[in-house]
Amino acid sequence: MRPPISRARSWAARSACSLALCATVLTALPSPAPAAAEPGAPVAGAAGAAGMPVAGYSAGAARAALARLLPRHADQFELVLTRRTASGDRFAVTGSAGRIVVTGTTPAVLLRGVHWYLSYTAGVDLGSPGDSLSALPARLPAPSGTISRTASVPHRFALNDTDDGYSGAYRDWASYERQIDLLALHGVNEVFVQMGAEAAYHAAFQEFGYTGAELRKWIPGPAHQPWWLMQNMSSFGGPVTEQLIERRAALGKRIVDRLRELGMTPVLPGYFGTVPPGFTDRNPQGRVVPQGRWIGFTRPDWLDPRGPLFPRVAEAFYRHQARLLGTTTMYKMDLLHEGGNPGDVPVGEAAARVLASLDASRPGATWVLLGWQRNPKAELLAGVDTSRLLVVDGLSDRYDGLDRETAWAGTPYAFGTIPNFGGHTTIGANTSVWTERFEAWRTKPGSALRGIAFLPEATSANPVTFSLFTELAWGAAPADHAGWFARYAARRYGSPDPHAAKAWEWLRQGPYGTPSNGWSESQDSLFTARPSLTVRTAASWGPKSMRYEAATVERALDELLRVAPALRSTDAYRFDLVDTARQALTNRSRVLLPRIKAAYEAKDLAAFRARAAEWRRSMELLDAVLATDRRFLLGPWLEGARSWGRSDQERATLEFDARSLVTTWGHRAGSEAGLHDYANREWSGLVSGFYAPRWSAYLDSLETSLVTGRAPAAIDWFSWENAWNLRRDSYPVTPKGDPVALATRVRDALRA
Repeated sequence: MRPPISRARSWAARSACSLALCATVLTALPSPAPAAAEPGAPVAGAAGAAGMPVAGYSAGAARAALARLLPRHADQFELVLTRRTASGDRFAVTGSAGRIVVTGTTPAVLLRGVHWYLSYTAGVDLGSPGDSLSALPARLPAPSGTISRTASVPHRFALNDTDDGYSGAYRDWASYERQIDLLALHGVNEVFVQMGAEAAYHAAFQEFGYTGAELRKWIPGPAHQPWWLMQNMSSFGGPVTEQLIERRAALGKRIVDRLRELGMTPVLPGYFGTVPPGFTDRNPQGRVVPQGRWIGFTRPDWLDPRGPLFPRVAEAFYRHQARLLGTTTMYKMDLLHEGGNPGDVPVGEAAARVLASLDASRPGATWVLLGWQRNPKAELLAGVDTSRLLVVDGLSDRYDGLDRETAWAGTPYAFGTIPNFGGHTTIGANTSVWTERFEAWRTKPGSALRGIAFLPEATSANPVTFSLFTELAWGAAPADHAGWFARYAARRYGSPDPHAAKAWEWLRQGPYGTPSNGWSESQDSLFTARPSLTVRTAASWGPKSMRYEAATVERALDELLRVAPALRSTDAYRFDLVDTARQALTNRSRVLLPRIKAAYEAKDLAAFRARAAEWRRSMELLDAVLATDRRFLLGPWLEGARSWGRSDQERATLEFDARSLVTTWGHRAGSEAGLHDYANREWSGLVSGFYAPRWSAYLDSLETSLVTGRAPAAIDWFSWENAWNLRRDSYPVTPKGDPVALATRVRDALRA
């Protein structure tokens, strides 16, 4: 994309007039030397003037991103590529008021430099989600001297396998484009891309006796495809159509191409043996190992990598993937994910064959694995050259006593976190563990730590976690946790404010100060739980109790409501206010439910009715608060799913895929095995249209029981929930209401 003509002069003219200044900046940087290639990252060549390509890169890609992100200020930045040295990626910021010069080793690193300037000189935040860009002055302030930073690790990886389901299944290009821009802005250089992966399977297996129609029945709906690609399940939420496969592949190609333009490495799914049903019937030479069940779902079969057909299938997969999406230098795949069965296949030998097939198609590529549960197993690591691997660790902040060097036999790994599961709207993360642990692990003798990995199961929540975690890779020293939050509070709304500082200090001490005691996410909401008087969590695999003192969030809400009126117009303030009010009210569900239970067990009808009414009022207020911000609306999620359909039947199929993911998750067997409400989230429309009626039905049954003296009527919750999944009604896609007024109502209700 060409950058737009600036208000004052063209980009070409600006580039020409800045050559002398650019040369001065480049001379001031450390003397460049040839750099060894890093896995997944091309090595930049000679430094070039602004607008000139460096080893295939062009600063124009970064300029185009700035024009999208900072349309009123983009023309005040000079962006200059410089070569990467043995020390790795780096950026520098200098210049004068209205003319900010940023040099960096890739277009994405240039954007990292811009973001550092915005955060620490201009004093504003461009987060995900929420920003305070409206507070920027017309003329940008000058940096105080030269600011420079070098990445302490070569791998800065982002996105969980599940993000394409829980967040990205039905995004459009504009949404993905913004996500890529923000990832680059935060210093990420490796991004997992799953969009369009099904197209390679669809094409490859037609060479092995399957029709396109058979394969389209096997492939799940977009929201459920991540678990199919991880060999956990198939078919649910489908069948998919040929046009949907083609459109998703085209979008995937666009994502991959944009990452490359910015000097970022797309990480694509690799082939490790998943095959459709009846593979040996069509291919007698192919030996498969049945994989059994995964949380109520039948898993796809696994093709024995030692047999003669595995390399042929792998070659077809990589060939079609290259045709549809392109190639890269990093491929992610996990053998036997979450309880897979190796049968009589030696895991080490299987891994060696998987890597050999990858090498045959993509010589020298890095194999990326997720550090999760017992993955990667010692047997797998023993079978391959571990220097060819990168483990993105999802558990670095979850447990104490971890020794990754010993457990993984010196395999390179990235320090990682999963601060969100299923797309829960709950706030919180073990951020103090990050700041204490990352540098200690990175600098210890014999460390194999080579990166960071930001791995939330869904993105677009908890913006502070994204900012802090990605900054770990660019700090010059261990982060001061309290100091970092104080600086964040100062820029989050565009100007320092004592009440904002107090609010974020309470949040730091509370939800963002949780320990590594077996969890990396805070507790979810009981309002979103399947009703029961004894329920302790909505998602089966979540914290059963509060992980911090609830009062910290209530105090933070009170302080946010005292922030200066001049700062309340920022997008970041509105998002944070709604999010904090939501969390404060949500936490009260853990106080209210025991009161309802006590009244019911005491057979006190009057008290029960009063407590049940309070519960219903709280849920009504919750939905009203959420309705004030588009990012907490159900409507856009459903409209996004419908927008991908080309017929009414296809729109109905895709809407069911999207609805079921956030409610039952799957069919009856999977839902009742524990998946229901795994992806619970507090969205306006989902609260008023699903959670509140569900609780109301339950509370009504208890009241009837108290009145009649008979046991409460049994409710088939799956049937009730799935009936909602099959509906086609619409929900608002635009916000309504005053967030400050409604957050004030929440504060006052909690004080009552």
